[in-house]
Amino acid sequence: MVQITFVEPSGSSTELNVPEGWSLMQAAVTNGVDGIVAECGGSCVCATCHVYVDPERLAEVLPPSEDEIELLDGVKAERRPNSRLSCQIKATPELAGLTITIPECQT
Repeated sequence: MVQITFVEPSGSSTELNVPEGWSLMQAAVTNGVDGIVAECGGSCVCATCHVYVDPERLAEVLPPSEDEIELLDGVKAERRPNSRLSCQIKATPELAGLTITIPECQT
């Protein structure tokens, strides 16, 4: 299990133990974390699982694919240098202790 902290739009945080290999979107949806809509169910076609990765740890996350970059261009909330789609980030031991912040809006 990989401990990940999700900071919800309300400001409250939820720490989850995420199974290795699960996407952060799967973990959020399965555990009722507020703010992750995930309309496409993790197929990387909708951008409703947009999150901000802790900038201090962004380099530890695999870089985004071209498809993800294109989708990030159309996110509803402000796109930042640390914007990612949570469906594209897999829980790995290297990400233990990572904090991601969910923007106020997805759609």
